[in-house]
Amino acid sequence: MKIETLNMPPNSIVSLVPSLTELLFDLGLGEKVTGRTKFCIHPREKIDRVQIVGGTKNPRLDKIREIQPELVIVNKEENRREDVEELKRYFDVHVTEIGNINEALFTIHDIGWKCGVEEKAKSMIHKIQEKMEDVPEEKPMTAAYMIWRDPWMTVGGDTYIHSVMDHCNLENVFSDKTRYPNTSLEELSLKNPDVILLSSEPYPFKEKHIREVNEYCKKTSIILVNGEWFSWYGSRMLKAFEKLNVLRRAIA
Repeated sequence: MKIETLNMPPNSIVSLVPSLTELLFDLGLGEKVTGRTKFCIHPREKIDRVQIVGGTKNPRLDKIREIQPELVIVNKEENRREDVEELKRYFDVHVTEIGNINEALFTIHDIGWKCGVEEKAKSMIHKIQEKMEDVPEEKPMTAAYMIWRDPWMTVGGDTYIHSVMDHCNLENVFSDKTRYPNTSLEELSLKNPDVILLSSEPYPFKEKHIREVNEYCKKTSIILVNGEWFSWYGSRMLKAFEKLNVLRRAIA
């Protein structure tokens, strides 16, 4: 039987979205988080007390039913549709869809409103926007952002990562593609971007991969970057845009 909360702020929340789990804690809702995925790793000093209910793509629905949360937070991209539909049969499910920075900011507001901390959410959004205003006005550079190897994968123009790149005046050479297209080092060489960003997640690129890419893109600057700066939305945006501003000045 589906739990009805009568529009009251939830006292028990299961989050299946790592960056939004961190957001809940930073909005002062940590004590209400009763379930999370194994990929929900922030805030590191507090997250261990929260029960793990599987992964983003394979949540343990039986464990979630045992918890009986008043709210489940999911994401259209990170979680499977069949799992979301099954959860909707039993619980109040808040489905987020984040393809750009503005949608990420709206999500902070929506979760804050739904969970009874709207003013905290508004304050956080304002602080993020202040950080965003500090982006250096550097000359635009063409760029490619790599998320996987074997096969090589990058990001298209309809992703949150692309939106972050665009904000930083990094022109995505794969902006005509959608989602996370496969590519190759040969194609990357033909695109000839000014800079290639090798992300720390989901594939953990290392120094050796810089050398591998350099064999094909000898005139391109190749940099290892923290994937959380580009792909984690929510409260992580505060730290991310501060770091991104420094990074953008460094590669100008």
